[in-house]
Amino acid sequence: MQLVWFRNDLRLADNPALSAACAAGERVKALVCLTPEQWTEHNESEARQRYWHARLDWLEQALLKGGIELIRLPLQRFSDCPDAILQVAQQQGASKLHFNYEYPLNERNRDRLTCERLESEGIAVQGHHGDLIVPPGQVVTGQGTAFKVFTPFSKAWLRCLLRLEHEPLPSPVQGDECARDQKRDTDKPYRAGKRIQRLGSRYAPEPDTGYPVNDDDLHEVLQRFVHEQEPDYQRLRDFPARHATSGLSPALTIGALSARQCLARLKQAHDGDGWQQSTWLNELVWREFYRHLLVSFPELNRLTPFRPDVEARITWLDNEKAFEAWKAGETGFPIVDAAMKQLLATGWMHNRLRMIVASFLTKLLRIDWRRGEAFFMSKLIDGDFASNLGGWQWSASVGADAAPYFRIFNPQLQSEKFDPNGEFIAEWLPELRHLEPKARHKPGAGQEYGRPGPIIDYKQARQSALDDYNGG
Repeated sequence: MQLVWFRNDLRLADNPALSAACAAGERVKALVCLTPEQWTEHNESEARQRYWHARLDWLEQALLKGGIELIRLPLQRFSDCPDAILQVAQQQGASKLHFNYEYPLNERNRDRLTCERLESEGIAVQGHHGDLIVPPGQVVTGQGTAFKVFTPFSKAWLRCLLRLEHEPLPSPVQGDECARDQKRDTDKPYRAGKRIQRLGSRYAPEPDTGYPVNDDDLHEVLQRFVHEQEPDYQRLRDFPARHATSGLSPALTIGALSARQCLARLKQAHDGDGWQQSTWLNELVWREFYRHLLVSFPELNRLTPFRPDVEARITWLDNEKAFEAWKAGETGFPIVDAAMKQLLATGWMHNRLRMIVASFLTKLLRIDWRRGEAFFMSKLIDGDFASNLGGWQWSASVGADAAPYFRIFNPQLQSEKFDPNGEFIAEWLPELRHLEPKARHKPGAGQEYGRPGPIIDYKQARQSALDDYNGG
């Protein structure tokens, strides 16, 4: 009997571990480890956990249709996994365990210990690369070392991609009607199907999640995006009031969709031509870059800066009042506060806004980026350790290929450029709807309607940050 261990790969199609288990020609069972204490330690948000559990419920039913039972192991921590999985494997008479690799250090240690435990009892174990399009270790410099800068990495990554087989695997589960429908649709021209109502930057929710859970809706969202929105993605993606992003990051984070599935749909929409220049492809490569870095530079997993020399020049301020104002969206800088209100209400934030609020926290308030990284993970429905860590280190100028230290976002100018009519601000700070659009951007706007005054003077804070980064 073959055993499949599901984690953040909650899908049937393009799941190498599931496919390999089914290809063995033996009976297959699946298992999942529930480790709430570990998830809490990792700052995983309640929203992300609810979405993961909702997708797990869907997966359990989909597996059952194909005759595969899903065994849930109620544990607490990763350290509980080796013995618990061994016990299941022995009880079920499993000859082999399959799983898809995860790349953060704690997950890799969990997998290593589990492999050692099972193999010591004569049970074979096989890991598969299901989370990345190009596995770690294959994108290297001419000297065989890991890339530290994104642009040369992306070029080398594309060269590797073109040499590899990167088409997504079909679902191996019999009775999986969705997978068969997708296969039949592969060669058809795109036609707009049912409309899934958009809520802000999200799609109509399944119960208690806020995002689509089943395969039909997820693939409809992906299909619609690559055909209807991706052509304008580069032009519109930075405007938070526009619905110009894919909304797929939560699904990618829990593995309801794979990066290879996204790439395949993108290529199909471009009819095989021009997809390599897609700005959205570039975002998928950034996701790969941050995962490769975790493997090549393990200290990053311990929240060590990629550039300790830069951080050594920074004096982080212990300003709890300012940190609490930032968390609550009460800094008096409208675009910052609107973004934080969006995060608190929805568990999601537009990527341009993530950069603005991170720059504000690390460079203008000069609060340690680790505190922002942890707060984001505790709230985001798409909280992803590698991408979140990389983004925060980038914003603080201490990461790989990070923003130069003197790049400090001016919140008002960012707001005027990317929310010119103040639509996003008015949506999340309804007090400011009373103001003319141009007035909504100013620090302290809407004090007469109950909004706070600015907690810092931008020019003074900017100069203080520059002096600090310069070692002054």
